[in-house]
Amino acid sequence: MDSNDRDGAGQTGELLVFVYGTSLRGESHHELLCGASYVGTARTEACFDLVDLGGFPALIEGGRTPVDGEVYSIDSTGVRLLDEAEDHPEYFRRTVIALEDGREVFTYVLPERQGRPYPCIPGGSWRSRAGALHSA
Repeated sequence: MDSNDRDGAGQTGELLVFVYGTSLRGESHHELLCGASYVGTARTEACFDLVDLGGFPALIEGGRTPVDGEVYSIDSTGVRLLDEAEDHPEYFRRTVIALEDGREVFTYVLPERQGRPYPCIPGGSWRSRAGALHSA
C-alpha cells in the first residue's frame, strides 16, 4: 500500500473508498466491492470534473463540479483488487480526497492531462449520464 493509505481510514481500520462510476450499486463492476460494507451516498467537494471515457467515467482534479457517488468501508484485500482493476498507479491513481461533509476518503483519479480531452458529464453524476443514454 502506498502513503495515501494512512488517510481515509474508517473506525475499524478499514479504509473508506468513494466510487463514482461502474463500481456503484447496480453498475457493471460493483462486484469488485463484494467484501466491502456500504456506508452511504456522498458527494465530493466542488473541485473536480467527471469525464466520460466511453464505457466508464474518470474523476479529474482541477474542476468546479461536485461529483456524486457512494462510500464503502473496505479492507486491504479489497484495496488491492480495486488497485488492480483501476490499473493503479499506471492509469488511475489512488488519492485521498475530501467529501462535502468533510470526511476524507480515497478514490481513483485520472491525471488531469489525460482526462481533459474527454467530455465532461454535466452535474457530476455517472448515473444521470447513463440514464440519459438509456432513455434516448
